[in-house]
Formats: sequence, structure tokens, C-alpha cells
Amino acid sequence: MIPMVRRLFLPVFALLAVIGLALVSLALQAQDSSHRGRKYKAPEPQARVEVTVLRDASGKPIENAAVIFHIVGDKGNMELKTNEDGKAVIDVLPQGCKVTLQVIAKGFQTYGGDYQLDKAAMAFEVRLKRPGEQYSIYKHSETAAAAAANGDTDATPTPAPPPAKNSTPPMPAPQPK
Repeated sequence: MIPMVRRLFLPVFALLAVIGLALVSLALQAQDSSHRGRKYKAPEPQARVEVTVLRDASGKPIENAAVIFHIVGDKGNMELKTNEDGKAVIDVLPQGCKVTLQVIAKGFQTYGGDYQLDKAAMAFEVRLKRPGEQYSIYKHSETAAAAAANGDTDATPTPAPPPAKNSTPPMPAPQPK
């Protein structure tokens, strides 16, 4: 009976020995330092930046404002739109870089500022104002009027209004021959 058991288990033991040797040789080959392949390069750490865009007067969020990130010293930019809460989130900017943040929204003044992304997570709040009154040289400014009321003679004079459209220019004097 023992010879019969040996005949049955002998091929099984031989198969297990071959599989064991194959696994050992694979493990040794994996540790072979002479094999050169690509070296893993860890990605640089990224900063998560959250920008909240609000109206300056009421503090309500501005939807669909363009939030643009310009990395200083790099070509191109990254643009996001704010959601209904006035927030735009980006997490692909490299940590430690300097960016110029620009916010553009219809009906509001454009905002721009430089920031250093030195932390892993940063949040900015931008308050946009409505456009101010445009400066005109034809309109009498309040500062010149206040200076004149105080007796300041160094104030710049208000320029004369432009001539009417239908008026004719004066004729030049005849030149003697």
C-alpha cells in the first residue's frame, strides 16, 4: 500500500517543487538592480484654492463670474466660472507658486491681485464693485470747486466747453504781401 501512495503523491510533490522554484526565481529577478526601467517621480504637491465672488454692496454671490488664474512665469492661464454660490474651486495649481488672480463679471469692475500659494488649502473672498462714474475733462469736478471755495488759487482751471457743432470757425486775418 505504501508504494501506491508514493506513486500518487510523487507527481503532486514534484509539481509543488517546480512551482515553488518558479516563485523564488521571480522574486529574485524582481530585486535585480541591474534592470533599468522608468523611475517613479512623485508629482509636486498641489494647492486647493477656493475663490468666493460677492457683490460689494449687498454681499450676495455673483454667478458665472470668470475667475482666471495666471501662473507667474508660465505661459497660459486657467479659467473657471463661479457657481450659484459665487464659488470657484481649483486643485491643480502647484503649491508654492505665485499666481495672478483676475475676476471678471458683467456689470462689475474687474478685479486683479497677486497671491503666493504657500499652503495646501487657501480661500479668497473677492468683493466686486459696480463701475464708477467716468472722468470727463468737460465736467466741473467737485475737488476744483472745493479748492476755489477755499480760496486756493493753485487749483487747475476748468477748461472751456467745446464749441457748438453748427458754429463756424472764425476767419483768419489776411496776411500782408
